Amino acid sequence: QVQLVESGGGLAQAGGSLRLSCAASGHTLNKYAMGWFRQAPGKEREFVAAISWSGSNTYYTDSVKDRFTISRDNARNTVYLQMNSLKPEDTAVYYCAKKGLPFTSTDPEVGHTYAFWGQGTQVTVSS
Repeated sequence: QVQLVESGGGLAQAGGSLRLSCAASGHTLNKYAMGWFRQAPGKEREFVAAISWSGSNTYYTDSVKDRFTISRDNARNTVYLQMNSLKPEDTAVYYCAKKGLPFTSTDPEVGHTYAFWGQGTQVTVSS
């Protein structure tokens, strides 16, 4: 069974840090670009960050640049999102996603280019 499982969410204070993990089972991630998205209550899902299949290229939405870092460990079949200097507006459910086609990072911010999604992990930042 193909699964992406996020973990590492929780409650943090403003200015704090959390590290999200996305582990794959039933399939491999090492040929696929991966992305993180988030959805806050009452808002549409938005792109947060993406990483190419090799890890050599990363992409971020402007609001998280210089605060969040996406990385991957292909040997562990896992993708990470290190979140520093958290703000209350970062509060959301965070989802990881796997691109539908291998060896491409085209349109990393476009949700429908991702074929598999995790169930999400809640991140809550208090002020």
